[in-house]
Amino acid sequence: MLKGFLTVSGWTMISRVLGLVRDQLLAALLGTGAAQDAYQIAFRLPNMFRRLFGEGALNAAFVPLFSSLLEREGRNTAQRFASETMSVLLSWLLVLTVLGEIFMPGVLRLIAPGFTHGDLRDSLAISLSRVTFPYLLMICGAALVSGVLNGMHHFGVAAAAYVSFNVIGIAAILVLPPFTGDVAHAAAWGVTASGVVQFGILLYAARHAGMRLRLMTPRLTPRIRTLLARMGVGLVGSGITQINFLVDTIIATLLPAGSVSLMYFADRVNQLPLGVLGAAAGTTLLPVLTRHLAAGEVKAAHHTQNRAISYALILTLPAAAGLLVIAAPVMMALFGHGHFSAHDAVLSAQSLRAYALGLPAFVLVKVLSPGFFARGDTRTPVLVGMGTLALNFILNISFMHWLAHIGPPLASSLAAMVNAGVLAFVLRRRGALVPDPALVRQLMGMMVCAGVMATGLVVLGHTPLGHAMEAGPIMRIVDVGALVTLGVGIYLLALQLLGVADMRQAMDAINRRLRRGRRA
Repeated sequence: MLKGFLTVSGWTMISRVLGLVRDQLLAALLGTGAAQDAYQIAFRLPNMFRRLFGEGALNAAFVPLFSSLLEREGRNTAQRFASETMSVLLSWLLVLTVLGEIFMPGVLRLIAPGFTHGDLRDSLAISLSRVTFPYLLMICGAALVSGVLNGMHHFGVAAAAYVSFNVIGIAAILVLPPFTGDVAHAAAWGVTASGVVQFGILLYAARHAGMRLRLMTPRLTPRIRTLLARMGVGLVGSGITQINFLVDTIIATLLPAGSVSLMYFADRVNQLPLGVLGAAAGTTLLPVLTRHLAAGEVKAAHHTQNRAISYALILTLPAAAGLLVIAAPVMMALFGHGHFSAHDAVLSAQSLRAYALGLPAFVLVKVLSPGFFARGDTRTPVLVGMGTLALNFILNISFMHWLAHIGPPLASSLAAMVNAGVLAFVLRRRGALVPDPALVRQLMGMMVCAGVMATGLVVLGHTPLGHAMEAGPIMRIVDVGALVTLGVGIYLLALQLLGVADMRQAMDAINRRLRRGRRA
């Protein structure tokens, strides 16, 4: 599992870094005005489907069924099940895509009620959404094929394919504006084109791995009915974080113009550790847990769950602490150029701190949910998710007038904390989560080390390194880079001194891995 975790997180890190480059281009060329708001809404609609299916309901329902068939009945049965699933999935998504294109103005009324009918933001959002909406067809198909590869423990290719999204997105922003008329439409066409490329790459990878998927006449076989039942129930439970973000988006459109963009850029920074660690842990944990439980290895399943929590939080906790302390310099260093002003950076940093507060909880939800899905239980996360969704909505309404762009991120963070806490409590009551002494000791040590690192960053903020907001473009990047490097050094040293982790042993393991890779 650790090997798969590192593989997925490594490729996801590359994708997230390229994503930051793409977002820097958008910030510089569009700023936080009407065009940026319209593009972000157009991008968020299909991207919500990607997160719900790629990292949510489809993955949660399909991977355990596929892995069990592969383990018990062999490759041919698993291959037919995957082909049947792809045929049914793409059929109804095609219908959904056509309906979405036709009724896009009505769809925008639902997810962006704050956009005034007929104004620039509204008309541009409708036009851009019609360009980006077909992306959901391609990316959901890609998510299914990724589930096939993950079920076969081919984690690397599935994670690497998503890098193409940002590569093509960057190329589109740089190359297409003369042909599309503006940057927003160029970026939108890049989104849709990237979906086609990702789906193609993953289909080729699956075929190379010996899993030849083909389209068939869509049929609701008993296995497909089981899959759809689990997906239908698990859609809310596994995708509750994304539904909370959708609520945030709806509320943000009711706030002053630019709020959608301020929250988007903050979320992009927050998604770096969340996507790298949370998605990687959830993706690699689910098939491993499923196989342990299918083989009756209950103690091994408990050990795997504990280690997944430890692996995820050892980097998430310091990431959250660091973002809370140096949010403003980070936003200024990453996006403070072109049409994105220093004032925009300060406001976006306020949203980032609110997101960072709940970062460990967001990751824990992704790590704890497989504990239910691997046991075939999608009902409990739904019940918990519905409760936290209601809480998120109530908090959003409570915060929106006096916290503005800080309110939705803070509401999501508080709701995620409740979500993670309830999931852990239920798993513990059922005996499915059995923290061992090593996990408890590691978590306590990690929190202390993250606190030491945050204190160190506060102290460093009173040195010349703390003046990144006033520095020029190059120096602010140097200053923030130095702060991050020193913060990482403080954290690793604290881990070593407190005995939470042996850094020398970890480096030796990495070096051995690199040497084996070079020999291969």
